[in-house]
Amino acid sequence: MHPVVVAGRHNINAYLLLGSRPILVDAGIPGAGRKIVDGIAALGVDPADLALIVLTHAHIDHFGAAAQVSRLTGAPIAAHRADLGPYRAGRAREPYLPTGPFGSLMSRMPDLHRTVEPVEPDYVLDGPHRLDEFGVSGRIVPTPGHTAGSVSVLTDDGDLVAGDLIASSFMGTITGRPANPPFHDDPVANLASLRAMLALAPAALHVGHGGRLDPVRVARWADREQRRLDRLAARGRVRRRAEQR
Repeated sequence: MHPVVVAGRHNINAYLLLGSRPILVDAGIPGAGRKIVDGIAALGVDPADLALIVLTHAHIDHFGAAAQVSRLTGAPIAAHRADLGPYRAGRAREPYLPTGPFGSLMSRMPDLHRTVEPVEPDYVLDGPHRLDEFGVSGRIVPTPGHTAGSVSVLTDDGDLVAGDLIASSFMGTITGRPANPPFHDDPVANLASLRAMLALAPAALHVGHGGRLDPVRVARWADREQRRLDRLAARGRVRRRAEQR
């Protein structure tokens, strides 16, 4: 499992999973296709050997260059059915629902509201899916909450590529410190998905924004987040996107 840095030091990541054939998880921001392909080659992998591109969710910093990477490598794309609308429109569902002040600030950034090249997945997922046929010992697992169609990838060796299920603080600026990403469509469902994945005892979490996260530290963070959400719920202040209820 190797990160392919798309922006910053680890502010936006894709991940290359190696087996008998390689798989790419996520495809970064619009226009990053060539950088991602060059990053794959820098790891000693022929981009033409790529067997699959898995998209963790339909935010443009994760699927913005998916169509371009697919054209450059010939690899098909897999994504969850519940996010098909945004993939096909080339736009994330709006409004973004911030998880805190940082998300409120980011939601005003024009780049988050742009239309990017649409994606038509070759494999539309409705549930868990093994990746052995594509050369990697592991599985795609639906982890809804960040978006309705969010998924994670768990290898049989215990590496969990978690998309935006969780992040490192400040969009990956403070690596190793668990935090919410700037937005969640349904923070309660997302936390339930995170707990479900932690129950599978991953050896490490690898996130879209930041570096490797220790599952023990993430579990402690999840306990604190549960208490925070419980307090907000008691005041009627937990925001969720209507179509995910």
